[in-house]
Amino acid sequence: MRIKVANIRIPVNDQTDLTAKICRMLHLDKSEITDFKILRQAIDARKKPNIWYDFQVSLAVPDHRQDLLQHDSVTLLPEAVPMTYPKWPHACRPVVVGFGPAGMFAALYLARCHAHPIILERGQKIEERKQSVALFLSDKTLNPESNVQFGEGGAGTFSDGKLNTNVHSEYNAFVLREFYLHGANEDVTYMQNPHVGTDYLEQVVRNIRQEIESLGGEFHFNTQFTGFLPEEDRLHIHCTPEMDLQTQHLFLGIGHSARDTIRALHAQGLDMEAKGFSMGVRIEHPQTLINKMQYGPAARFLPPASYKGVVHLAERSVYTFCMCPGGTVMASTNDPKTIVTNGMSEHSRDKANANSALLVNVRPEDFLHDNPLDGLAYQELYERKAFEIGGDYRAPGNLMKEFLAKTIAKEIRSVKPSYPHGLVFCDFRQCLPDYIVNSLREALPLLDKKMHGFTHPDAVLTGIESRSSSPVRILRGADRMCKVAGIYPIGEGAGYAGGIMSAAIDGLKSAITATCQPTL
Repeated sequence: MRIKVANIRIPVNDQTDLTAKICRMLHLDKSEITDFKILRQAIDARKKPNIWYDFQVSLAVPDHRQDLLQHDSVTLLPEAVPMTYPKWPHACRPVVVGFGPAGMFAALYLARCHAHPIILERGQKIEERKQSVALFLSDKTLNPESNVQFGEGGAGTFSDGKLNTNVHSEYNAFVLREFYLHGANEDVTYMQNPHVGTDYLEQVVRNIRQEIESLGGEFHFNTQFTGFLPEEDRLHIHCTPEMDLQTQHLFLGIGHSARDTIRALHAQGLDMEAKGFSMGVRIEHPQTLINKMQYGPAARFLPPASYKGVVHLAERSVYTFCMCPGGTVMASTNDPKTIVTNGMSEHSRDKANANSALLVNVRPEDFLHDNPLDGLAYQELYERKAFEIGGDYRAPGNLMKEFLAKTIAKEIRSVKPSYPHGLVFCDFRQCLPDYIVNSLREALPLLDKKMHGFTHPDAVLTGIESRSSSPVRILRGADRMCKVAGIYPIGEGAGYAGGIMSAAIDGLKSAITATCQPTL
């Protein structure tokens, strides 16, 4: 009999063995428990200084212990719905453009259905891409085709690898388990806010690619998709370098930074609409400050703390996003002479600073004139303004005290910025719209009321964060195809996701749909 035990609470300073605590609660001997598994682990810090670990676990116990089902904290665990892989029913091999989370999980599913997918990735495979990123971080030599945004694994590979999502999908557990089976720590399957870490993501991405290859998948790196030509029941695929590719199923997991590809698809007649996104800055605090802010004296017993905050102002919302405990602020551009920041953490989250995006919502009416692609130009405008401030990939920045006082800092104080190319202190109105700067100033004191210490005078603000999501959506129907039969826009770049998990699930669902649809 497999049962689920809910609401096991242990003080964070209690080193009691979890299994032993469950045995005492259920009056079981350890020998009677088999197949023990943690289903969920969270930290409850709402009532400091009393901080608890909350667990939900499952275990198998002897059938003769039916009495356990009468216990208030025990229920039977329902059987998981297995993933099935029907044989690919179509004549042509599918083509997947982009090997970020959406393309990766679409290709993995298709490969397991014996579809032998062809994957086109404009960047390098992960081993070479890592070297290109390191070169840019060390001496500002940018490879526009393989960088933090482009290459095997997508933009999420050089982030914290967060796997939390607001999407309530039947595929959540499947995606989390695939990350674990391909190299992430097992805790990603049960932590409240799971993360892989950039250092582990490299291995996960490589292992998924190798499984797809072992099942007949075919990869073409350093190959940019440039368009398509419909002809009868086929799509002729255009790419550089040129290949003779035809398919009936084209999955567009292009990512939110492939502006040239989005423009080419729009020119070819794919219907698109402008959508909102967000812009702002990265904020850095000492990780020790965040630990104390979140956990108080119990911080010494706990892993590096994270936070999440939002303020709804009269006209805008300001919120934290992609918070990276013990991480670094990344130089994340793919376009020469632009500044783009993002956050990154390794699995250990052991760096000195915590950082997070601090963002303000941008509405279509802020940038939309007469073209659904106007948001792309809006992002580019401010990214180039940010570059012009330093002229050499140094990022615009300021310190909290001076930012709130509407002055400009003269030197770094106690918080050392982690952005690799250095900062140029400036007025952020030089590289962000006034409404964003004004909203940040209004919201920061309100965030401090919720998270005391958030407006630490030495906290570092680094600009600009402009790629939280795509400003464009490629329209698709209930069959997940756009108006051109056989084309499936997927993931963040198509406007249907907002992170690794939601992008992976979106790509997976489109691959499942295509496999089950009749031949085009």
